[in-house]
Amino acid sequence: MSDSPIDELPDIDALTDADIEAGRLLFAGECSFLAASNSMSNLAPMARDEVAFAGRSNVGKSSLVNALTGRKTLARTSQTPGRTRQLIFFNLADRLDLVDLPGYGYASAPKADIEAWSKLTRKFLSGRQTLQRVMLLVDCRRGIGKADRLIMDLLDDAAVSWALVLTKTDKLKPTEVAKTYSQAQAEAAKHVAAFPHVFLTSSKDGRGIAELRAHLSRLAAPAKSFGDA
Repeated sequence: MSDSPIDELPDIDALTDADIEAGRLLFAGECSFLAASNSMSNLAPMARDEVAFAGRSNVGKSSLVNALTGRKTLARTSQTPGRTRQLIFFNLADRLDLVDLPGYGYASAPKADIEAWSKLTRKFLSGRQTLQRVMLLVDCRRGIGKADRLIMDLLDDAAVSWALVLTKTDKLKPTEVAKTYSQAQAEAAKHVAAFPHVFLTSSKDGRGIAELRAHLSRLAAPAKSFGDA
């Protein structure tokens, strides 16, 4: 019998060792800054499929992007909620673009600025043809809140595939993480556009990072073989 309730959680995604290696190779590739967009007119070109990271302000989006790519300063992190006011685009190995979205729910910024970037984010989520999935981050300590549910409904209405990612699992005891996981799984099951697996992660100790890399590698373009043009 497992010593931790977390170890007994189901692996719905059924990742293989080959999947884990594919994820490692993808995120070991070059990851470069593409654009910082503050309006629909200056978004990065739709050159590749995209995965976006959304969540409440200070949920750990930038930290997760940094952990996935193994780069400490790729995405700027801040202890000030709402500091990221733009859509930040990164090109991952010419196979997948990552998009760090502005936080929602609370922001230390003028009200007009908050409304402007919230509107921009909603337009992006509902009209981006290359957007393959939104990874919706929820702080494991807080659980799913009203603002999260509003975004879930928005994504459902826009027919955009999304998956829940619980962050900062290192901050809770295993029994508490397991409880939050079960609640998140039940919530996701209510939504038509939700991916059926809830990811447990910690940017601090690396929990779940390899599995999330593997999952995202399935959404990336195939790696070019030697000799490809």
